[in-house]
Amino acid sequence: MSWYLAVIKKYAVFSGRARRKEYWYFILFNTLISIVLGIIDGVAGTFNAEVGIGLLGGIYGLFAFIPSLAVFVRRLHDTDHTGWWILIGFVPLIGAVVLLLFLVRDSTPGSNRFGPNPKEG
Repeated sequence: MSWYLAVIKKYAVFSGRARRKEYWYFILFNTLISIVLGIIDGVAGTFNAEVGIGLLGGIYGLFAFIPSLAVFVRRLHDTDHTGWWILIGFVPLIGAVVLLLFLVRDSTPGSNRFGPNPKEG
């Protein structure tokens, strides 16, 4: 949970680097929170089937969008790729595979053009 909170504290920080652990723990907790809020929306009757999201899930989605994007860019920086690589995700199938490979790679050893290695600090 501390990894999730660390990303939230860096709400809109797009500079620097994010370890694999930081990124994937954020994704895990973000997904769990979204599932729980979806269940609560379903029970409370605030889920809209046409839109595919509920009131609480929508509010949380708006809140989590910027930190999700920021940690994604920082994770790309950690593998020594610019944040603009996120746009390759618009290429069907190939883009998602390329991004997944970037996200699961280990950090670039030592410092790179985006800052010092977060594992070493």
